[in-house]
Amino acid sequence: MKAEPIGVVGAGSWGTALAWVLGQQGQPVYLWGRNRALIQQMAHERVNRRYLPEAILPDSITPIAELDALSACPLLVLAVPSAAIREVASQLPQSGRYWVIAAKGLEPGTGKRLSEVVQESAGLPLERLVVLSGPNLAVEMVRGIPTATVAASVNPDAAAEVQQLFMTPSLRVYTNHDIIGVELGGALKNVYAIGAGISDGLGFGDNTKGALLTRGLAEMRRLGVACGAQPETFMGLTGVGDLFATAASKLSRNYRLGYAIAQGVAPADALRQLGQVAEGYPTALVAEQLACQHQVEMPLLSAIANLLRGLCGVRDALQSLMTRPPKGEHE
Repeated sequence: MKAEPIGVVGAGSWGTALAWVLGQQGQPVYLWGRNRALIQQMAHERVNRRYLPEAILPDSITPIAELDALSACPLLVLAVPSAAIREVASQLPQSGRYWVIAAKGLEPGTGKRLSEVVQESAGLPLERLVVLSGPNLAVEMVRGIPTATVAASVNPDAAAEVQQLFMTPSLRVYTNHDIIGVELGGALKNVYAIGAGISDGLGFGDNTKGALLTRGLAEMRRLGVACGAQPETFMGLTGVGDLFATAASKLSRNYRLGYAIAQGVAPADALRQLGQVAEGYPTALVAEQLACQHQVEMPLLSAIANLLRGLCGVRDALQSLMTRPPKGEHE
């Protein structure tokens, strides 16, 4: 009996990598992208030359440009940028048993978690949603480098099914029920990865980065708990794991954005040079609003957000952080 195809929505580097993981196991996959020229190129050459040229697409992957074709898929994987989740989710067929949210970010403007956006735009109950998140760089995954990730859902059966689907000899998948913590960890770590890029771009050392990431993790945990997450989630793969991987890797778009800003490139120009979405940029702006709403102090995040808005320079932001009143570490 022929297996039903899995639908991967989004043909950027991350969506292509996830499709590749499934395709390597012989799983039929429909890989959807809105750029028809890119889809045609992928179908013809069997490689995503624009976003992930290292990965040869297995024969079981079918690039498509029509959302209607996804009605045959029992499971859909959303890997489009956070800003596009609402629009795309509202257009997807409702036939899928489970939807996997593989994007990392908060919705620009509203600051809502992406599971909340999908529930609103597609009318799906939370029990049909799974969040896939962890220290997962697309290029390393398609190189077969040992990797681990988390499938989070309030529905244990849904999390277990996604776990089994994506588990390979080079990709280990853990389950978690704390969907709030997993989503916030995956979104917020991108902001501090920008900060890590700035630190390296200024020529600072490991003392600085160690302090930045540790205090950043404390901010992530504080906001997460205020939003209803479990504190221990931030000590796992989608918290400390994803934070340190993203903040240390030159493959990270958020790290490269911060590095360019430290070199004197204006944030808007640095984004254009990247040519791809750096989720930490919009996340920083809406996460600051979320922190104010919940009365959570996040000085590092606020400093990075002000830099991205162009409200201060790098040196001014650094001085404001280093001259704050003395505090206890756990205050």
